[in-house]
Amino acid sequence: MKNHLNVIHSAHFVIKNLSLIGLLICTFSCKEPKKELVAEVVTNNKVSIDLEKQIDDCEFQLEITVPKLTDLTKHPRLIETNETTWEQVDNDELIWTSGFYPGILWYAYNITGNKKWKDEAIKRTEVFEDYKNIKVHHDIGFMMFPAYGNGFIIGDKKEYKDILITSANSLATRFNPNVGTIKSWSNKMHPRWKQHITIIDNMLNLELLFWAAKNGGDKKLYDIAVKHAETTMKNHFRTDCTSWHVLEYDSISGAVLNRHTKQGYADDSRWSRGQAWGVYGYTMVYKETKDKKFLDFAQKLTNKYLSLLPEDMVPCWDFDVANNPKEEKDASAAAIVASALIDLGTFVEKKEDQERYYNAALKILKSLGSDKYSGVGKTDSFLLHSTGAKSLGWEIDVALIYADYYYIEALSRLKTLQEQK
Repeated sequence: MKNHLNVIHSAHFVIKNLSLIGLLICTFSCKEPKKELVAEVVTNNKVSIDLEKQIDDCEFQLEITVPKLTDLTKHPRLIETNETTWEQVDNDELIWTSGFYPGILWYAYNITGNKKWKDEAIKRTEVFEDYKNIKVHHDIGFMMFPAYGNGFIIGDKKEYKDILITSANSLATRFNPNVGTIKSWSNKMHPRWKQHITIIDNMLNLELLFWAAKNGGDKKLYDIAVKHAETTMKNHFRTDCTSWHVLEYDSISGAVLNRHTKQGYADDSRWSRGQAWGVYGYTMVYKETKDKKFLDFAQKLTNKYLSLLPEDMVPCWDFDVANNPKEEKDASAAAIVASALIDLGTFVEKKEDQERYYNAALKILKSLGSDKYSGVGKTDSFLLHSTGAKSLGWEIDVALIYADYYYIEALSRLKTLQEQK
């Protein structure tokens, strides 16, 4: 199978360069002629990536994958080690990953201009409309914003506005003013904790609240998002700017009862994707509020994260087991941070910080696009070597749909930035 995919991939690039072949003209006639995009920043250490090739690789993977994913009652979640095709899971209100595949398709449309990806994105997005009323967990942000949010922003689907505002209002019902955060999980699903649970991942759901507040929703949605970010900033991080995964609060007094983990190596360890959620989350909060305290904090989290990375810029699944070469990597954490860094580099004032964050983003993306981490010619995913929850025995050294989502988001942000320059 791998040899077969390699042959297909080689043929793809040969055909693409033969501009007189009629089939190619027919297939891509809806797209603008491509300009060569090489992302480059010049510092003491010059870094460049072939951005157009990495975008082409993503589109090539979608050309293979999309025809296989025809069941709208399911969505792709992972590709197991030594497998080549996406394992699909049922669309269910308790499955947090459902929005990432339509989000990938929206970004594919954004960076290629190929209308067929927009058509696919609409089809895959609109099966989730009923999710706007989910109130049983915090993941409605992950589920709705990559799909409907990108549909509104990228696809100009203005009819998605009310769905997004309703989704934001549903998320806001989980805010506890005594604590100052949105409750993440139900205690029934996670009986280890008896009261108000907030996880670091929840920072990314705030984007839905900010968007809704700016687009006709109640201003209280903005206030809830800011309060959640402030409370998390106060309680969720160690003095060295690394984060715990799970905090349990007293539901009445708001006091912190416990600091634990669900997916990290140990309660006091530094789960790499948790650190990535923090970097991305506070970069996004500054983007939405322009409050400098959030920018300063995002930089502190970022600087710490970057200081912990290995040479290839892709972390082990938990930084506290990284010295063991047998421990698996987590490309999803790398993709999340790469996307955040592209934004962060445009927010900071000092030129050396701008260059450092931009440079780091390029290094991460170059590594993710390399043969070591790329799924091209090997599986149907963009990326390999992600780890979802090793401590629970799940998704160890696999392809993950959200790794692909944040990777293509990073490429889209980088392309936009290059075009602006």
